[in-house]
Amino acid sequence: MTDIRFDCTGCGKCCTGHHVPLTLSEARQWAGTGGQVIVLAEAFLANGLGLPAEQREHATRRSWPVPCGSSEAWVTITFAAFNPGRCRNLDDDNRCGIYEIRPLVCRIYPMEINPHIPLRPEAKDCPSEAWQSGPALIHGNQLVDKRLAELIERSRQADRDDIRAKLAICQALGIDVSALKGNGFTAYLPDTAALAQALEQPPLDQPVAAWTLHVIDPALSAELEACGAKTRSEPGTYYSFIGF
Repeated sequence: MTDIRFDCTGCGKCCTGHHVPLTLSEARQWAGTGGQVIVLAEAFLANGLGLPAEQREHATRRSWPVPCGSSEAWVTITFAAFNPGRCRNLDDDNRCGIYEIRPLVCRIYPMEINPHIPLRPEAKDCPSEAWQSGPALIHGNQLVDKRLAELIERSRQADRDDIRAKLAICQALGIDVSALKGNGFTAYLPDTAALAQALEQPPLDQPVAAWTLHVIDPALSAELEACGAKTRSEPGTYYSFIGF
C-alpha cells in the first residue's frame, strides 16, 4: 500500500484564491470583523434528480427541503470566506494572522471534507516537495491521523447542525435561487452588514419559502419541470451562476 504524506512548506498558495467554507459560528466571526462572505447554493430534487445514488445520504444530511414549484428540492448552502486573492489574514511572510482560531477547513487541509472526494495531491496547489516528507495522512485508503479524522467529523456535523439556520439567513437576505447539484452553484455576495445582522438572529420561526433552480441546458430544464420543479435560465441580477 502507498502512503500519502504531507509536510506544509508555508508557500501560502492554499490561502490565495480559495473561498474557505465556514461553519455558522465562523461566518459570524468573519463577517463581524468586516470580512466578506460568499454564499453558494446547490440542490437536488426529492426524487434524487441531480444526485448520484451513492452520494444521497451525505448530501441529504447537510441539506434542507424547500418548496420548488409543485415539487420539493433539498438545498445545500455553503457560507465561505470570500478570498478572490490573498486571504485577508495572511501576512507578508505567508503566516496566518488568526492561526489559533483559524477555520476548521484550514485546520483540516489538505484533507477533503466530502467523503466522496478522495485526496489527490495533483489537485492541490501545494508544491511537489510538500508530498515527499512529513507524517503519513493516508495509508492505502485509510486516514491514519486521528486528530484530522475528528476535525473532519466536526466539520461534517456542523454542516448538519447549521443548515436550517443557513436557510433562514438566506431567506432573510432574499436568496432563493439554487443551481442543480452536479451542474453548478449559484453564488451570492450579500452586504456584509446585512449578513452580520442576519447571522446574529436567524429568523427560524418563518415558514420555509419557495426556491427556484437556475438551469441553462434546455433539456435538463424540461426534465426538471416535468417533475414539477420551477426553473429559470436567464442571468440573475443579484447572483452569479457558476456552471460545471
